[in-house]
Amino acid sequence: MTKYVFKLPDVGEGTAEAEIVAWHVAVGDRVNEDQQLVDVMTDKATVEMTSPVAGTIVALKGNPGDMATVGAPLVEFEVEGAAAAPAQKNAATAAKTAAPAAPDEAATPDKPLAAPAVRLRAADLNVDLRRVRGSGPAGRITHGDLDDFLARAEKRPPPAKQSSADGFEDVKLIGLRRRIAEKMAQAKRRIPHFAYVEEIDMTELERLRAHLNETRKAGQAKLTVLPFLITALVRTLPDFPDVNAHFDDEAGVLRRHKAVHVGIATDTEAGLMVPVVRNAEALDLWSAAAEVARVAALAREGKTAKDELTGSTITITSLGALGGLVTTPIINHPEVAIIGPNAILERPVVQEGRIAVRKMMHLSSCFDHRVVDGAVAARFVRRIKELLEHPALLFIES
Repeated sequence: MTKYVFKLPDVGEGTAEAEIVAWHVAVGDRVNEDQQLVDVMTDKATVEMTSPVAGTIVALKGNPGDMATVGAPLVEFEVEGAAAAPAQKNAATAAKTAAPAAPDEAATPDKPLAAPAVRLRAADLNVDLRRVRGSGPAGRITHGDLDDFLARAEKRPPPAKQSSADGFEDVKLIGLRRRIAEKMAQAKRRIPHFAYVEEIDMTELERLRAHLNETRKAGQAKLTVLPFLITALVRTLPDFPDVNAHFDDEAGVLRRHKAVHVGIATDTEAGLMVPVVRNAEALDLWSAAAEVARVAALAREGKTAKDELTGSTITITSLGALGGLVTTPIINHPEVAIIGPNAILERPVVQEGRIAVRKMMHLSSCFDHRVVDGAVAARFVRRIKELLEHPALLFIES
């Protein structure tokens, strides 16, 4: 018998480390070649790692929630002698593609590249910049790199699960849940949010939506509020280019996008995911409904491709049937705005001096105050309100 060590390979795009999410084998298991071993998660996606050899597992290197460095041992096998030759070849290939070390432990120059403001902040936080991996030109360390380092440091110890006789339980956040936590914390640290809430009379739109759903053709997706909101965004955003944008706060550059790529915040068993409806400006109402249903279904089934989870220019977040009256959603960094429809409820409303029962909804939005002023946000939302309250305008060319 020969020992073979399987090392974590480069899983793409120069990733230097990945988080161990779930083991599918245990010490002592006999596995076949290409059998699933472990799921690991990078900043971009979850990757299923399979066995390069057939053999018996003698050691697993790491627990769920631990970070594994590219090129570091992941699994040790005992293999038959005949299998050792190709195994060693695979190991050599993995070593060639591996990054030298984890981002927070990598050997870097004594004076790593960083702006004076980054150095001052690192000194205040007692962070050695030689331990931080820079993502800027020539390895320059940015505020974002420092944020990422701090986020990793904060999550390191506690154990996976602790229980106490006095009635509490500690559960370590791992995998997608941890990524969500880090992304939300990063967005709140870096973006000065302000919220704007408008009340919208949805009575006419709901009447139209019910009629269209009753008369839709076979195979057409059922219309929810989201396709109407997407259509309203497409009609409105050309007049508000700063809202359909990404803000690079390191470079001080606002990148306005001509295409409208709408992120759809989706609740899944694994946690919040944001698949993207691309080029919404090219979709009609029914096509938008079909695409929202498609990307949301793939996200819930865990089948979303990596490129379908990136590149949104503005995000819609809706709690659907859970509704709620008002929310203050967190902007999907580096976007500058997020829109959140809430529950549609029948309420008494004064119209022309009379009380009428109308279907009312609060539209909650948050904006990045560095690039979107309050007056701009108000005009933007008021335009959305006009289109939703008079839905015929959605289909009239201006």
